[in-house]
Amino acid sequence: MSIDPRVALQSLTTALEEHLIAASNRRGDGDPSVEAAFFAVADAFEVYEDALYEAYNEVTPLQVFDDEDEEDEESVADDDEDLEIVEE
Repeated sequence: MSIDPRVALQSLTTALEEHLIAASNRRGDGDPSVEAAFFAVADAFEVYEDALYEAYNEVTPLQVFDDEDEEDEESVADDDEDLEIVEE
């Protein structure tokens, strides 16, 4: 069953608005409402991206990064720090 991209976009917009509300009412680091809103945005974006691709064979210039992506980037940064520059 295919989702209309307009419906998916409205869901994404709503998720973004709810994230803004949660962030502006944050009750400290690790606030569960902000975390839930964060993941709702990521999920809504993926639904929108899939609906857009299915309907129009088109994608957005955006990408959702998960925790594994962050760990990969950190390990690359750590590897770069381990490199030693040798001057001749």
